[in-house]
Amino acid sequence: MQFQLDPEQREISELARRFAEREIVPRAAEADRNKRFPVEVHERAQQLGLLGVNLPEDVGGGGLGCLELVLVTEALCRGCLGIGTALCVNALATEPIVIAGTPAQRSRYLGRAAQGALASFALTEPGAGSDVAGIRTRAERVQDGYLLSGSKIWISNANLAEFFVVFVKTDVAARHRGMSAFIVPRESEGLSVGSPLGKLGQCAAPTCEVFFDRVFVPEDHRLGDEGAGFALAMKTFDHSRPMVAAFGVGLVERCVDEALAYATQRSSMGRALIEHQAVAHKLAEMRMKLEAARLLTYQSAWLVDEGRPNTVQASIAKAFAADAAMWAATEAVQIFGGMGYSTEYPVEKLFRDAKVLQIYEGTSEIQRNIIAREMQRA
Repeated sequence: MQFQLDPEQREISELARRFAEREIVPRAAEADRNKRFPVEVHERAQQLGLLGVNLPEDVGGGGLGCLELVLVTEALCRGCLGIGTALCVNALATEPIVIAGTPAQRSRYLGRAAQGALASFALTEPGAGSDVAGIRTRAERVQDGYLLSGSKIWISNANLAEFFVVFVKTDVAARHRGMSAFIVPRESEGLSVGSPLGKLGQCAAPTCEVFFDRVFVPEDHRLGDEGAGFALAMKTFDHSRPMVAAFGVGLVERCVDEALAYATQRSSMGRALIEHQAVAHKLAEMRMKLEAARLLTYQSAWLVDEGRPNTVQASIAKAFAADAAMWAATEAVQIFGGMGYSTEYPVEKLFRDAKVLQIYEGTSEIQRNIIAREMQRA
């Protein structure tokens, strides 16, 4: 058992960290304030090979693993969780195609993603978030294809996406066994995207509603068999949750860095803040949670790369990292005191950005349900 990265992994991690310091950190506050994803950052990250690192080589991707994706994600999200999320979440949209796509689907759509095209994973609906099987968007069988009708909400990068991976019901009565997945091009007639939704945090990462008004999708755009959509979504989450856990790891690391620097420089009662035990213990606890979250996240990604089941480990990593991020951001604001509540310092943004980590990609409660369910099966 080795707890170290190989030279190639260290190199890609360092490249992503340098990129984040140079390109993301200086833009983070303005992007958050203006609620704008800086597409120029996407273009530069693409040029450096930081995007699509885990896409197959035969479609133009990096051909690397889930762990390398996690390393890049952690570094970019340390710079800004909003910008980092928008850059990395393409991996969620492309993973169902990696898992279940035909050679033609993989060549066409993964190839576009490898060249820099943005895509969206469209599952959540106004009435179905944690209850995945409760989605109501439908696909009606017609000659040579399907007609999709319904809507999705909180869809990342929807306003920028060139194609969508959409989960629908092909058999409403069958609950989760009636779910299917389709690749839907942006230009499809009847597909429309709403304006980016207002949010508490991660304001630089656009999320929108998507509407389907009898959108025709050819049969050859279905991913896998009819009724296989739920299983595909669950397997996708097993592979994507290490990346989402890395969102949290990156934010916790930024909290540690900001709080440590402030506690070292700021004085109170004649001593640096870090010399007060109450503050020092907060910092020590932050570091402990950072190290634990990172190890859990790396382990869950390593299992994917080894081709081994990771459902429990992915849920543990995602829940722990999300909860650690919210806790660390809260404590960072507390260490900064009144300045932590000010927009002049970055920790109030870290606090706002952190909260949704406990909600999307399966709430912290859902992760605990998954862990408990798998414990019962053991």
